[in-house]
Amino acid sequence: MIIFGWAVFLASRSLGQGLLLTLEEHIARFLGTRGATATMGNSCICRDDSGAEDSVDTQQQQADNSAVPTADMRSQPRDPVRPPRRGRGPHEPRRKKQNVDGLVLDTLAVIRTLVDNDQEPPYSMITLHEMAETDEGWLDVVQSLIRVIPLEDPLGPAVITLLLDECPLPTKDALQKLTEILNLNGEVACQDSGHPAKHRNTSAVLGCLAEKLAGPASIGLLSPGILEYLLQCLKLQSHPTVMLFALIALEKFAQTSENKLTISESSISDRLVTLESWADDPDYLKRQVGFCAQWSLDNLFLKEGRQLTYEKVDLNSIKAMLNSNDVSEYLKISPHGLEARCDASSFESVRCTFCVDAGVWYYEVTVVTSGVMQIGWATRDSKFLNHEGYGIGDDEYSCAYDGCRQLIWYNARSKPHQHPCWKEGDTVGFLLDLNEKQMIFFLNGNQLPPEKQVFSSTVSGFFAAASFMSYQQCEFNFGAKPFKYPPSVKFSTFNDYAFLTAEEKIILPRHRRLALLKQVSIRENCCSLCCDEVADTQLKPCGHSDLCMDCALQLETCPLCRKEIVSRVRQISHIS
Repeated sequence: MIIFGWAVFLASRSLGQGLLLTLEEHIARFLGTRGATATMGNSCICRDDSGAEDSVDTQQQQADNSAVPTADMRSQPRDPVRPPRRGRGPHEPRRKKQNVDGLVLDTLAVIRTLVDNDQEPPYSMITLHEMAETDEGWLDVVQSLIRVIPLEDPLGPAVITLLLDECPLPTKDALQKLTEILNLNGEVACQDSGHPAKHRNTSAVLGCLAEKLAGPASIGLLSPGILEYLLQCLKLQSHPTVMLFALIALEKFAQTSENKLTISESSISDRLVTLESWADDPDYLKRQVGFCAQWSLDNLFLKEGRQLTYEKVDLNSIKAMLNSNDVSEYLKISPHGLEARCDASSFESVRCTFCVDAGVWYYEVTVVTSGVMQIGWATRDSKFLNHEGYGIGDDEYSCAYDGCRQLIWYNARSKPHQHPCWKEGDTVGFLLDLNEKQMIFFLNGNQLPPEKQVFSSTVSGFFAAASFMSYQQCEFNFGAKPFKYPPSVKFSTFNDYAFLTAEEKIILPRHRRLALLKQVSIRENCCSLCCDEVADTQLKPCGHSDLCMDCALQLETCPLCRKEIVSRVRQISHIS
């Protein structure tokens, strides 16, 4: 949750003001520990005003010279992200910007440790954001992301997306300069094959830019050289993580229709047919490649003569699955409805199709990626705001297990748990005991103490649910196959009690779903929300009346004017 809170902070607050406040607080604290007093007044710290910085440095240097450090002061820990300021002599040149590579690595290091939702973004992130306000600074940040993000850190690609997504949009000149600097083509993709981090990071950057720059800018970015580079990265000789992020980049470029046509004409589907066989590979990195290849073949890069996966998958034993009608288009769900993946920059959530109100229930999740996911239990009242970063465990009606940051989430607050960080292939168990009003989380069979906070707000209507940060994936088992670590207590499974019709089990590819929507005829007097029932209800006091009673009863404010709904009146004359 907190990571996306920072994103909102950066988008809504002036960076100049944010940096000023950060510096003021730091200097005040720095001087205050030495018994010195300083008044900032209405002074302004501007990037182009060297005198302002000189003034601050002079004040600090005077304070340093006039104060004697004590033992208590020496024992105080220093902020590991925000380096202390130091004075400079009258002949010392103006200090340069802090090393960009260091700021990127600082952000990567701190991203998993700051979890309180009222915290401001780390100093390193604010500084990088400020630097990226100029073309030169933006190029420095992008090149650093490609250069220093390590291959082995599971949050590396997510940090690339997070930083670029919140940086100012690059200018046309900056994009042109970036393509000249990278100079990508098929030959470049074959270079440095022993150091795949560079190619993985390059593909992640390209994918983020493609997602951020829709339309003509995205078309201009997908030059013949970049397309050749990404296609070359899909060859079997490449490292699987390079293949994965090259494919994700191509998916994001294909969000623009002209790019989609260009990529499709490159015979990409022939390469993807080979890669989709990895969807069930025991190597979890290859499994991600196979999952994305299959999803792309079903949704984007169709191959003539290939049967769509949903048409041939066996769903006879599956009675409960992830609800594909309860998610945004950004979450990828497998055709059997039990595996989900997020490659968007938002915090996507999904619930199961089956709801429980009493008894003891258990399900398991296999961790495919070891990054940030919040998995657990949610209710009908849970509210998920993907672009604001609110997911499972971020309201009073849900509770979640986070194995990457080793936290339990409830009501947008977290507390540490004693399990080690999860890793690919781990099994997380989720026990819901509605008789005792408690939830128990397991990692590979090892259980944590029960969690009971959520039952102060709700006692029924629970769904299995999960939220995903960028590039995260996991598989659910609701009882269609044996559990790896069944708990010792007696429990029920969703698959034993749930029921889905054959039609309800089908997860249609995007193009099939759009085709069906075009065939649907909507009555003129239908409800503007569900489009099924007659709009027969008037909201009071605002008077808007384009809703049915079922939808109106689920709202607290009018969707048109946002006024609070005091009453709902059914208009008999509107019923046909």
